[in-house]
Amino acid sequence: HFPFSANKCSKLQYFYLEFGRNVDISKTPINPKDDMILTVITYVGCGVSSVFLGITLLTYLAFGKLRRDYPSKILLNLSGALLGLNMCFLANSWLAGFNSYGLCIAVAAVLHYFLLATFCWMGLEAVNMYLAFIKVFNVYVPSYILKFCILGWGLPLLIVSIVLAADKDCYGGSPSVTPMDESASFCWVQNDTAFFVTVVGFVVLILVCNICVFIMVLVQIRGLQLSKAVGRSGGALHDLRVVASLTFLLGLTWILAFFAWGPVRVPLLYIFSALNSLQGFFIFVFHCLMKENVRKQWRIHLCCGKFKLAGYSDKTMDKGQRDSDGGRLDVF
Repeated sequence: HFPFSANKCSKLQYFYLEFGRNVDISKTPINPKDDMILTVITYVGCGVSSVFLGITLLTYLAFGKLRRDYPSKILLNLSGALLGLNMCFLANSWLAGFNSYGLCIAVAAVLHYFLLATFCWMGLEAVNMYLAFIKVFNVYVPSYILKFCILGWGLPLLIVSIVLAADKDCYGGSPSVTPMDESASFCWVQNDTAFFVTVVGFVVLILVCNICVFIMVLVQIRGLQLSKAVGRSGGALHDLRVVASLTFLLGLTWILAFFAWGPVRVPLLYIFSALNSLQGFFIFVFHCLMKENVRKQWRIHLCCGKFKLAGYSDKTMDKGQRDSDGGRLDVF
């Protein structure tokens, strides 16, 4: 049993640091200065991520050529869930300030929903990678993305609905003791059982599955490299990019929370808060900024003068993308 006291947690505890603080068997306290810095890091990171997730969504929605394949469509849904999560988190304390019982329950339920939806879509990212890259599942699946959407958006809705039906008071507001604003409150899951079953348990299940897929993908990549007679130039840099991209896409940085106890607790909480609050920014970097086909679409449609790219047909862009990937299936 891990003790949990709702009225002693800051806004940050209820979201990004809940796991790390509850599994700390040494019960090491966090001083007010660190708590304030961690809160600032989290809010700034969520704000930055929201902006770049918005850019990512607009890019993939505006340019249909970018969302032809399954990974891009799954990425679009993951970005939408993560953006909803960040926006709900940022607006939580402000909405809780209205001191409305019903509003706070609704805000807590929506935050819970987007958290579960985010992890659902990270899990579905792993499923798609497994089928495409490990299993090499070439059989046509009717309504593949529709089935993913039903699971990715429907399962979190089912879980939240069950919690509300069982006891709507599982959601609610608690006073915040963060040094930045002692009078603020935060709307979140208040029931211990509901929290550990529908949040911690759900997240652990997804992370375990994602870790397994992550390891299998890395082993597969290594095997493909060893099977080639001549290695590619810049292979190490490409592998590092793949590892970093997969780490954020599968949400593996959340694992740090379970090691944030004892003497390394505070340093790991700093790393944990920074990486997870900036997850949306890193998704933009790896799946927009560093993707050649996305940059070409920007240059064709958004740039002017010498920066504008002209004379590229769909076939030319598709061929260029295949060449840049070395003829491999882009599942990331």
